[in-house]
Amino acid sequence: MTEYPTNRERAGPLMEWPTMAVAVTIYSGWLIATRCHAAIPTPLIILAGGWIIAWQGSLQHETIHGHPTRSRRLNSAIGFPPLALWLPYAIYRRSHIAHHGSHAITDPRADPESRYVDRSRGLTWIAATLQASLLGHMLFGPPITIGRFAIDEARRGVRKPGRVARDWLPHLVGVAALIAWLDHVGMGLGHYILVFVYPGMALTALRAHAEHRADLTSRARAAIVEHRGALALLFLNNNLHVSHHERPQLAWYQLPAYYRSQRTRQIGEGAIVYAGYGDVVRRFAFRAHDAIVHPGHRPDRERP
Repeated sequence: MTEYPTNRERAGPLMEWPTMAVAVTIYSGWLIATRCHAAIPTPLIILAGGWIIAWQGSLQHETIHGHPTRSRRLNSAIGFPPLALWLPYAIYRRSHIAHHGSHAITDPRADPESRYVDRSRGLTWIAATLQASLLGHMLFGPPITIGRFAIDEARRGVRKPGRVARDWLPHLVGVAALIAWLDHVGMGLGHYILVFVYPGMALTALRAHAEHRADLTSRARAAIVEHRGALALLFLNNNLHVSHHERPQLAWYQLPAYYRSQRTRQIGEGAIVYAGYGDVVRRFAFRAHDAIVHPGHRPDRERP
């Protein structure tokens, strides 16, 4: 497992202008789209709103990995604005660092970002079943993810109220500012959730659905989606997920060159390769990407 790098360990320029350009585009695009929402046809505002929310999620991912500056505080400030409303940046950062540092990626007991479950019963299993197919993940995933997260945070609030307050108070201040802006431009919160947050989370589910697969016998637990079009830009090349896990300190615009140099080796080591997101849709739109229960917890699967 590649060790998660701190910002001080990241080599490269003091400021990465391609990532800054993405940040400026996202936040200016959000301001314009919300300000002009009434004049934009509904299909276009859904497309624009969903794209902006998903794109900001990709940008937040970059900031967690030490981009676009060498200052953690500045990177956090760039990634902080809570455009998606529901997930405090501090919690996302901790969860993603734990994901990269997990000794058993995809195991739900060791990886906080795993989509697998450790038993074939209960509400968690039902929720995972509803999201087993790609369409289920995109349709049911957003409310299930938010609901499950709210329950987990409520339980954490009972155990660690001080820590939860530190995570949530800055976030809630940001959400209050966002709601004030929406009120200023005449956009209702419910409308914003329907045309920005929900489609943005659905687009993110498209990226996340097949990027990891549980495998107890191979080093390859991440997939490769060889897509160079608009979706690669939307996901900031995180579709090259094997390369990202091998070199998490690389900026998004450096990943394609690294992948090209390592492609033969990565495939030889067992990485799953998809031709593009059309390939992912064809394979998994109506069927599960893998068994829902992690192989390490299946009674019929012997652990290595």
